[in-house]
Amino acid sequence: MLEGEPNSSRYRRSVSPDLLREHDACGVGFVARASGRRSHDVARMALEALARVAHRGAASTDNSGDGAGLLTQIPHRLFYREAYRLGLRLQPGKPFAVGAFFLPPDHEALRRSLALVEEVLEANGLPFLGWREVPVEPAALGPIARASCPAIRQAFIGCPANTAEEETWERVLYLARRDMERRAAAEGLGDFFVCSLSCRTIVYKALLTGTQLPAFFNDLKYPEFETAIAVFHQRYSTNTLPSWPLAQPFRLIAHNGEINTLWGNRNAMRAREAVMESPVWGEQIARLKPVIWEEGSDSAGFDNAMELLVRSGRSPLHTMMMLVPQAWERYPDVEPAIRGFYDFHAALIEPWDGPAALAFTDGVIAGAATDRNGLRPCRYKVTRDDLVIAASEVGVVDLDPREVVESGKLGPCEFIAVDTGRGRILRNMDVKREVAARRPFGRWVAKNSRVLVAEHPVADSQRPAEDLGQRQIAFGYGNEDLRFVLEAMGGTAADAIWSMGDDTPIPPLSRLPQSVYAYFRQRFAQVTNPPIDPLRESVVMSLRMHLGRQGSFLEEHPSQAKLLRVDHPVLLEEEMAALRNVPGFSCVTINAVWDPKAGPEGMRPALDDLCRQAERAARKGARLLVVSDRVAGPDLAPLPMLLAIGAVRRHLLDRGLRLRLGLVAEAGDAWDIHHFATLIGYGAEAVH
Repeated sequence: MLEGEPNSSRYRRSVSPDLLREHDACGVGFVARASGRRSHDVARMALEALARVAHRGAASTDNSGDGAGLLTQIPHRLFYREAYRLGLRLQPGKPFAVGAFFLPPDHEALRRSLALVEEVLEANGLPFLGWREVPVEPAALGPIARASCPAIRQAFIGCPANTAEEETWERVLYLARRDMERRAAAEGLGDFFVCSLSCRTIVYKALLTGTQLPAFFNDLKYPEFETAIAVFHQRYSTNTLPSWPLAQPFRLIAHNGEINTLWGNRNAMRAREAVMESPVWGEQIARLKPVIWEEGSDSAGFDNAMELLVRSGRSPLHTMMMLVPQAWERYPDVEPAIRGFYDFHAALIEPWDGPAALAFTDGVIAGAATDRNGLRPCRYKVTRDDLVIAASEVGVVDLDPREVVESGKLGPCEFIAVDTGRGRILRNMDVKREVAARRPFGRWVAKNSRVLVAEHPVADSQRPAEDLGQRQIAFGYGNEDLRFVLEAMGGTAADAIWSMGDDTPIPPLSRLPQSVYAYFRQRFAQVTNPPIDPLRESVVMSLRMHLGRQGSFLEEHPSQAKLLRVDHPVLLEEEMAALRNVPGFSCVTINAVWDPKAGPEGMRPALDDLCRQAERAARKGARLLVVSDRVAGPDLAPLPMLLAIGAVRRHLLDRGLRLRLGLVAEAGDAWDIHHFATLIGYGAEAVH
């Protein structure tokens, strides 16, 4: 089910026939000078690059673009001049922060929004210095974008008392922004959106194309608009309808691609909120929840996750390696320290998997990275004066060839970064070696992690033929399942092959009883991926799972590696026996069965009791929980395992207990790939 359909009748795309052959969506990149010297040239080149990737975006028939923008360092010279003109208390040389806001244009709602911002800033000890109405040219917009144009304001904010470091200041601003978002939602200010709120960076974006951006924002034309870093983005909306807030860049990133794991990432983050803690935040951490903006796009969700990790103390490079890990398990040439980094973090947080090309900055470090498949392009050039230009394609900025000392492209999960604080350009291995050397991650994993190993084969359980038939009926096997699915898999060790045409009625309209699994189908993103061959897939995809008690992903310590590693989520009989006896991982089995004599009404109390047993096991210290229907028989019917797993996961999640234990399904009604996929999708980390 798509979040939104961009090609709906109310928002038709205007795409030339030549562009229909273009299979890559969005244009993204950055321009940065390693010396940190600010100039208008960097902003000018970013605007030039943005205009030249306009063909990667989309627009409605009235020329209202999907969105484009810049993320730059705060242009101090421009704002000192503007503060003098407006009579604001902004003294040259004195640090300040800037908030960029989209606010409701209605007079009363705008008044309430301005007051809300000022009140939240005051409550957080942030001196409010004044408002600036951003000068714009509405005529540069298409009619659809113009009709929905918000009031665009900038707030100038002083440094809070007793704050000596920018990182601390950024955290206070982050907390303030989250407070603003909650209050605006509670007060029904639906058009309230904070584009950026930072003492380092600022966002200029709008619902237009890259060629229109400098015509809309007058600020971008002035020579005083100086920066050493500029991230640019031209949007092609795929999974959400175009809107002003969803234009990119966001607060830290600009993204070309799709996060195909989005729903899993959102659910996992919701589970992790219960155990989130960090000395950086202390009791204030509750103000950061929920972490992910549910109405946002996949790119916005990635930005939310990255922002939390960066504000909690990790560098943007460390964070990007965590969220978009490279394929490392089947590559023998990965250096041990880097392998240890990825091994440790694989158990800490799930990847936000692409395809993706990402440009990012925190105002000091700027960089670009690609996903593990390299399915989105990113090319770069480096000049003699250490200027780096990275973008979705070459030729986005006119450079004298004599000044270019390096040209290249990023391969799968590679980096190029510019650290303006140290005046350095960092290539792929520079980034990874530096981040991996921060902690002995590999030693932590080797000392604490356990791998599930089945040492002794378990004898096959021989059941009478009549008993087998009864159990197949009880678990919902049909004649076609045996003939066309199980026999095919057993005889060829491969999935059954089906034709594309399928006239089977969907379960709600079927006259025959259907399993619970049949009511679920893949929830997918509208993507533009090229096909992946099975050889490539075998080395870039991982089936590894980690079971056990998980802690806060905002911290780093050896105990976080104390998990049970399962190299494949489908467990054999002997692996299941080994799992129940792993030292240090207490395992509890609860029975997913119910009394059929009670009728359909008896299923709900059975599920409720199952959830209570799961909660009791979690609170008593179990690290592994097996939900099993093995004891089903003539007097006890099996609960549909998907229903049981989903109910247990939801119950544990609601009580903040989901991450205390690993969840395993022992299911008699799972024999098809779709069955396994849905069980894992709804919470099981392994299935037997």
